[in-house]
Amino acid sequence: MYKILVSDAISDSGLKALYDHPNYTVDKRPGLPAEELKNIIQDYDALIVRSQTQVTAEILENADKLQVIARAGVGVDNIDVKAATKKGIIVINAPGANTISAAELTMAMMLSLARSIPQAHASTSVGKWERNSFKGVELYEKTLGVVGMGKIGTEVAMRAKSFGMKILGYDPYLTADRADQLGIKKASLDDIAQKADFITIHTPLIKETRGLINDDYLAKTKQGVRIINCARGGIIDEAALVRALNSGKVAGAALDVFETEPSTNLELLSHPSVIVTPHLGASTVEAQEKVAHEVSEEIIEIFETQSISHAVNMPQISGETHKKLEPYITLGEQMGMLAIQLLKEAPDNVEINYYGELAKENTDLLTRTMVKGILSHHLGDTVNLINAHHLLKDQGVSSNVSKHPKSKGFASYVELTLYRDGAKSNIGATVLNGYGARIVKMNDYRVDVRPEPYLLYIKHHDIPGMIGRVGSTLGDFDINIGTMQVGRSEIGGEAIMVLTLDKIADKDVIHALTVIRGLEYAQFLELPNGGVPVMNS
Repeated sequence: MYKILVSDAISDSGLKALYDHPNYTVDKRPGLPAEELKNIIQDYDALIVRSQTQVTAEILENADKLQVIARAGVGVDNIDVKAATKKGIIVINAPGANTISAAELTMAMMLSLARSIPQAHASTSVGKWERNSFKGVELYEKTLGVVGMGKIGTEVAMRAKSFGMKILGYDPYLTADRADQLGIKKASLDDIAQKADFITIHTPLIKETRGLINDDYLAKTKQGVRIINCARGGIIDEAALVRALNSGKVAGAALDVFETEPSTNLELLSHPSVIVTPHLGASTVEAQEKVAHEVSEEIIEIFETQSISHAVNMPQISGETHKKLEPYITLGEQMGMLAIQLLKEAPDNVEINYYGELAKENTDLLTRTMVKGILSHHLGDTVNLINAHHLLKDQGVSSNVSKHPKSKGFASYVELTLYRDGAKSNIGATVLNGYGARIVKMNDYRVDVRPEPYLLYIKHHDIPGMIGRVGSTLGDFDINIGTMQVGRSEIGGEAIMVLTLDKIADKDVIHALTVIRGLEYAQFLELPNGGVPVMNS
């Protein structure tokens, strides 16, 4: 008999599968103080939470029986995933259960924005009759730009089509064929800015999307554009949005999410052209039932069949396999992140080759870390080691993994290559005894680079004085060089330079480098400091 603790207010109908199963007893105790939770957690096999319960490392110290923590929702910010992983506890969530609710809220916000419904209600409810003050616009034959064509963005596009809207869709992984299947037009972000009457945001909040809708972007938009964000706060620069609203460039905005929550930006919240709601994207009876149902069913699957679908950390692997792969785990994710940055766009094909001793091992975990590194560049924390393969296929990306027992210059060596429309990027890497992880190949050039947080990749002509000019330019910006590696095809031919830096090289630094004679381009590359958590049994 498995004991399940539910420590937040969660739909009883969603928990029905657990209530009805003979192998489970459910204790529902919402609002437990942290100290009490810490004292009783040792008696339970699984814990189900929403956003209220803070599952800290201190609480998990006593969780000796706990095998699963389930978040009835998407985000796991309130769960110390690293501490759970160290304890061998699987953390799961319900990533797709709020799709319909979020899509419908987006449509509600768009309609409210087009017809000023909240403002008209506020006026009429106090006895006014200001028909001429609330003249709206139709959605029919207007152009909607959907930024992010994942599950929610796709559902929004389908609903907007039924209103007779023309749909422009942007997503790094959206192909022309997929756009044709959906009956929409694939577009760039600039296309959407220039042509869309309404813009709706449906991307994760990652480095590349933070502040995506800023002063520069808003300056490109049509006069009187209307903007909806029911995705993540921070994608829109709120100060820039207020400026565009005040100037009339943006006719209105409907926001369910904010840079900080609860929002204290009164200038934005009280703006007469803005509609705001308190992060209601998943706040429907159906969505709450779905998330509870989804995690309940997965808990049963985990205990009854050891099948895991939505873990945000990795299930246990054998101690022997863990020992052999451990030096490569962080390296694998870093390879994926480097390769996708070098390609500069989403791939349509991924190729992984293992050589030597590494080819004799079960490398599925390492493959997953590379795929996670690739996809996280555009999809953020929606990608984990469990769903990486599924999401890769879902994005329409083909993949091939090959193993070669013969060594390729190293006892163990792995090479990752990404392709897109004739372009490619590749990273080769190994782990050297006593020296640790090394990147030994970048875009077919031989190098020897320790993966560090800040890297600078430079392509140039092999001419005298290039190294000195690069070093001098970086010195002008007070950027210290840790190491420098060079690689060339032939004397006087094409060459690359890879440097590790002590701090970020911003766009001003990159611009200063690119004016150096003989330097083709420079690209700043960034890697995570931490590794990928893996459970060891």
